Amino acid sequence: MNDERLFPATVMPDEDWWHALWPDPEAVLQAVGIEPGMQVVDLCCGDGHFTRPMCERVRTGKVWALDLDAELLARAEERCAQHPNFQSVAGDARDLPAHITAPVDFVFIANTFHGVPDKVSLSKAVHAALKEDGHFAIINWYHRPRETTTVLDQPRGPDTELRMDPEAVQAVVEPAGFVLEKVVDVGPYHYAAVFMKTTGC
Repeated sequence: MNDERLFPATVMPDEDWWHALWPDPEAVLQAVGIEPGMQVVDLCCGDGHFTRPMCERVRTGKVWALDLDAELLARAEERCAQHPNFQSVAGDARDLPAHITAPVDFVFIANTFHGVPDKVSLSKAVHAALKEDGHFAIINWYHRPRETTTVLDQPRGPDTELRMDPEAVQAVVEPAGFVLEKVVDVGPYHYAAVFMKTTGC
C-alpha cells in the first residue's frame, strides 16, 4: 500500500519471521497486562498477529483493531472472523478517539511507534481514548544495531537510528498525560513500555 499517511519504516513483515519473532503472542499480551473483560484497541494492528489472541484473552471484553492498510486489515478480519468481540476499524491512529464508541481500558501498539512522526500527538490521541487509569503499551525494538537483531538469519527491524530505548519513549509519552508503570522484555529484541493514564493532561 502506497499511502503517505502511513508511518515511515513500519511495513508489515513477512509472516514467517513475524511468527519466528513472536511464537507466543498470548504471552506478550499477558506480560503487558491485558486481562479478561477489558475493552482493548490493537492500534496499527497489521495482519492481526496479536489481534486474534487478544480477542481470545479478553473473552467477554471487546477488541477494536485499527489500521489504515485495507489489505492488512482484511487479513486481520479473516483471522478474527469467529470472534464476536472483534471490531475492525479502517482509520488513522491519530484519529483514534473518533473511531471508538466509548473510552477503553487498554491501547496496544506493536512495532510502529518508532516511525510515528509526532509521537506526543499520537500519545495525546491515545490518552483521549482511554478510561481513567487506562493503560497504553508500546512494543518497541531495543536500541541496538540493526545488524545484531537477526531473525531467520537476516538482520531485521527498523534502521538503527530509528530505534528508541525505554527512556526515550518515556520522554515523549509522559508529556501527553501518562506515567511509566513498567518495562518488560517481550522477545529477544523487544521490550514493552506500559504507561498508565493520569489526569494531568
